[in-house]
Amino acid sequence: MMLKIGLIGYGQMGKVIETTARNRGHEIVFIFDVNNRHEMTPESLKNADVAIEFTHPESAFENICACIEAGVPVVSGTTGWINQLDQVEILCKKHQGGLFYASNFSLGVNLFFELNDRLAELMSKYPQYTTRLEEIHHIRKADAPSGTALSLLNQMIERIDRLQGWSDQLIPGQDEIQVTSIREGEVAGIHEIHYTSNEDKITIRHEAFNRKGFATGAILAAEFMPGKQGIFTMKDLLSI
Repeated sequence: MMLKIGLIGYGQMGKVIETTARNRGHEIVFIFDVNNRHEMTPESLKNADVAIEFTHPESAFENICACIEAGVPVVSGTTGWINQLDQVEILCKKHQGGLFYASNFSLGVNLFFELNDRLAELMSKYPQYTTRLEEIHHIRKADAPSGTALSLLNQMIERIDRLQGWSDQLIPGQDEIQVTSIREGEVAGIHEIHYTSNEDKITIRHEAFNRKGFATGAILAAEFMPGKQGIFTMKDLLSI
């Protein structure tokens, strides 16, 4: 089914999404970024069957609300605004709208989430292991830790009772996960989780080679959204 897709945000990710969408037979009906944000009216938004939003934490919430109020389902991959998700849920109910949100649209990362969740459940019984997460992204990545890292951390904290939070300090508290965020070069995304005891170390790692996997996931989410109401995630798309 061919969709009319609108893009909000036209950075490197937006450009890859545009190419991927066209390759899958979809039409791009608008592209809004900082240069023409004033043209993003309810009337212009309604030209799309679905909007895909990859911008910045400061503008994401407003962009998402604008789409929902215009009656256009929206797929967002912007991180750093998730503390306002409850307000979006209320807005979706009011306008019978739909939001698909993911901190990461990669199939591999979402399988990694499942692996992380299961490993954390197992490690909850072994307090002799300290925990550490390291994430590396390109130098333009605005938020640190990344949204993907925060999702991984939240899984670990939920599963391991002795952990109460995370810290980016060199020496974290006994009940905290140590987090290291690195911004260098053109790294698409690397996430490593380490469990270390005096005797051994367990490590799981995901490395993205490029942005194509993220873009494909975002388009699959866009194809999933027409006619949907409420808030959806990659678990809904992948049935995991």
